[in-house]
Amino acid sequence: MLVICILYFENLNTVKRRNFIKLSATASAAMLLPNDLFALFKLAGIASIPDVNSKKLVLIQLIGANDGLNTIVPIDQYDTYANLRPTIKLSNTGPNRIITLDHTMAVGDQVGLHPSLTGFKNLYDSGFLRIVQGVGYPFQDKSHFKSTDLWLTGGDGSPGNNWLGSGWMGRFLENQYSDLIKAKYPLGIQLGGGANSLGFHGEKEHGMALNCTGQDPSLFYTTMNGVVGAAPGLFPDSEYGNLLKYISESDQLAKTYSATVASAFDKGSNSLPYPDSSLSQQLKTVARFISGGLETKVYLVKIQGFDTHDLQVANSTEPHLGKHANLMATLSEAIEPFIRDLTNQNRGDEVLAITFSEFGRKAAENANLGTDHGEVAPMFVFGKAISPGISGTNLNLSEAVKANNYQIQTVQFDYRSVFGTILQDWIGVDKKTLDLTFYNHSSNSSFANANSNLLKLKNH
Repeated sequence: MLVICILYFENLNTVKRRNFIKLSATASAAMLLPNDLFALFKLAGIASIPDVNSKKLVLIQLIGANDGLNTIVPIDQYDTYANLRPTIKLSNTGPNRIITLDHTMAVGDQVGLHPSLTGFKNLYDSGFLRIVQGVGYPFQDKSHFKSTDLWLTGGDGSPGNNWLGSGWMGRFLENQYSDLIKAKYPLGIQLGGGANSLGFHGEKEHGMALNCTGQDPSLFYTTMNGVVGAAPGLFPDSEYGNLLKYISESDQLAKTYSATVASAFDKGSNSLPYPDSSLSQQLKTVARFISGGLETKVYLVKIQGFDTHDLQVANSTEPHLGKHANLMATLSEAIEPFIRDLTNQNRGDEVLAITFSEFGRKAAENANLGTDHGEVAPMFVFGKAISPGISGTNLNLSEAVKANNYQIQTVQFDYRSVFGTILQDWIGVDKKTLDLTFYNHSSNSSFANANSNLLKLKNH
């Protein structure tokens, strides 16, 4: 399988980006293509805490808006759930019933996982999974494109947080690791798609991430003909010349990155087999990078197909099968070996993985065996550093009525608090860095300690 790593390019303005796109088309280069939440982290001795600089965050993007209600079923409200979803409801009896996550929980907190999420259940039982309920943001935009941009930039749809021009991962990286901007490895790596994520675009730094695919290091990077390595005097004194110079300098940086990435890949290994899905192969590559000692701080992997307006289930008699079931199986079967692989290689303490999707889906089904755009959805956090359990409470399905188009609208946790708490309480960023990464301009308030009940450092 071919591996290509692409330097994350962001030019200074839209005009230059357009010019770059035109130029790339002529270049022969492959590269141009609340309280309970406090318990999220385990208490442990200082000796078990890895060096903060070794910590890595793996973001798993569920593109299309995952249906949280068929992912996590509130068992205490099963009858209401079934009335809202008469044909796509998952069964609570029989061999294909929902998986009870934890029988020791109080009846009102019981949840059932989609029957395809056996890997999630295994990770929970091993102490490596925590669920965060009812995640969203205050001014919900149900456009896939806009909501995705908001999640990646740290926005919330309000006038002050609606058109941020940089990504929260980029702002975090350039402020937390400012002394590593010129390091010989990329601070960020994304996999699973050719388009570069807005999330990695910093306010000042624009070349912090590589875009990689595949599992063969022989072609991590392919250079452009006729532009790369040109002497400074060969660039014309014009905007076009400045653009060429920018590309050339970025190319040199990418070549440095690719050598380091290839070396880590060669040194790394996987301790167990992975399925053949795209997501599994992305996570397999990430695990191999980490195993090989690559010091990249943030990874972004992707899985598509969650916009399940129709045929979300195979049919009303087999709701455990179909499009959503396949996605759940792919997700579960990719994440479990990834977490176990890192644990087997004594790298589990270094990594947290977390899922996110642009929004959830309506509580009521539609007429096409599917679900339409909704608001809140769960997030899943994986790793040795977390305490297994559920943060938040079951969704209140009585909210979903005809008057509000059957939406669950109560946001239990702002997604920025979830990410922000991981940055603050696990990675250890200070308030200044956190405010530069996430800030609530609507309320003129910081996310520092906004959910001190959400996550907790080992030995905090």
